[in-house]
Amino acid sequence: MAASSVAASELLHNMNKQIWILCPKASCIIRRISTTSSRCYSQPQRRAKSAPQQLVGVVGLEIHAQINSNTKLFSGSPVRFSAPPNSLVSFFDSSLPGTLPVLNRRCVEAAVMTGLALNCTINRKSLFDRKHYFYADLPAGYQITQQRRPIAVDGELTYSLLGGKNRNQVIRKTVNIKQIQLEQDSGKSLHDDVHSQTLIDLNRAGVGLMELVMEPDMSCGEEAAAAVRELQLILQALGTCQGNMSEGQLRVDANVSVHRPGEPLGIRTEVKNINSIRYLARAIDYEIQRQISVLQRGGTVQNETRAYDSKSGETIPMRDKEGLQDYRFMPEPNLPPLIVYGDNASLPTGTDACQAVVVQKIREGLPELPSVKRDRLVQTYGILPEHSFTLVNEDGLVEYFEAVLKATKKEPRKVIGWVTNELLGHLKQQDMSVISPPALAELLELQEKGHISSSVAKQVFQEMWRSSGKTASQIIQEQDLGLVSDTAQLHSICQKVVDSNPDEVLAIRNGNKKVLNRLIGLVQRETKGRADPVLVKEILQEKTS
Repeated sequence: MAASSVAASELLHNMNKQIWILCPKASCIIRRISTTSSRCYSQPQRRAKSAPQQLVGVVGLEIHAQINSNTKLFSGSPVRFSAPPNSLVSFFDSSLPGTLPVLNRRCVEAAVMTGLALNCTINRKSLFDRKHYFYADLPAGYQITQQRRPIAVDGELTYSLLGGKNRNQVIRKTVNIKQIQLEQDSGKSLHDDVHSQTLIDLNRAGVGLMELVMEPDMSCGEEAAAAVRELQLILQALGTCQGNMSEGQLRVDANVSVHRPGEPLGIRTEVKNINSIRYLARAIDYEIQRQISVLQRGGTVQNETRAYDSKSGETIPMRDKEGLQDYRFMPEPNLPPLIVYGDNASLPTGTDACQAVVVQKIREGLPELPSVKRDRLVQTYGILPEHSFTLVNEDGLVEYFEAVLKATKKEPRKVIGWVTNELLGHLKQQDMSVISPPALAELLELQEKGHISSSVAKQVFQEMWRSSGKTASQIIQEQDLGLVSDTAQLHSICQKVVDSNPDEVLAIRNGNKKVLNRLIGLVQRETKGRADPVLVKEILQEKTS
């Protein structure tokens, strides 16, 4: 429901009206989605003498997810990001007198599907309401929402985050979902302070939203970020929301307060319109520490709305909420109750099942959800839970991993290291992979068959990343990186190493077998990592026995 505001002075130099019509020209493509690395930091160790426990954070979320639909919630206007200003506006969207809403069945099905995936109770009868407020990007003066009886209630979201000393332990937590409701989005306002103008684009007005209200069951930014990322993955798997936060398809408001465990919740602040998972974690953690600092100084936390400034890393006040705004909710007179049916047997006689929303049919069409996918990866391939966490949380990485496995006989536990360490390590420096799954599979097969050593395989991988288009075989041949397995040559090199290290040889003969690894390393240095490690070990054992 919230409107976005950005500077648009460069777009306004030829305009002289106070309110005009324009649209931003921003487009963004995400190649890789990174999970947040922030942690639930411990609270400050200073305590008031009379305080038995430290203050802890309490976090609840309100999330607006744009429904993935071709048309808007109550009109036939198409939905498209970055279209020319006011080119996707119907008479109803602009609130011309006499126009009436027509409910989009696709949006209802998306809300039901999302509710089922989040273990919600689907209300067979839900109602629409008008929420009144005046703003330029809301032409009707009210928003159609579901205040009294939303379409889904009482759900839960189970999410995972990495914990433990080495951040390699998967911790599962659950947050309760109060409700999911259908509602309209508003238009977009662009404020130009230089020319004292506000520009309005109504392309977004009337786009279908699902508002998901999460109970205050989280305690820090990392938990909130993990919950939102899990929700994002679920929505993308369902196809009900594309979840592109840079395009405003997923917007998060965080309600943050602090209290001592066992005591009533403190006064909360609302941090609005956070459009990045990383910023969400930072904003919440900052706000928790700010409120703790205020209370420790003897101050009072204000009930207010705040915004997050990503440059300074701070939340800044927008407006206070002490005077509760009266939205004058009333039933929407132009829309009858929304009825969904449990199964085909419950349909009224003569009703076309294709025109009705049937819960059982939608339930049967649910895809594999992220949590189920993680469990399947662990059970099918024998990888660690933390590896399945990384695979699922990175966009497209599961498909990449499974494509490599199909093209190689290498064990999944060995392939996973290449994907999560080598590939992701390079993706941090470059957003798109230049090594296809078949190309990586070819490299791993060469290593598996003993044509190259593990150290050479990593060297070849680096070269493949730099030289797009060259195969592993070509690089190995051009740079003569194949494994040295000539027995006579290796005997000569091993003898040289043994003669040059009499102390190590004596230690091995006295029973210290671990020293043998040092001699193997020296042989590998002589051959630049190309010696067959198994053959080298056998020769050295023979010469030092």
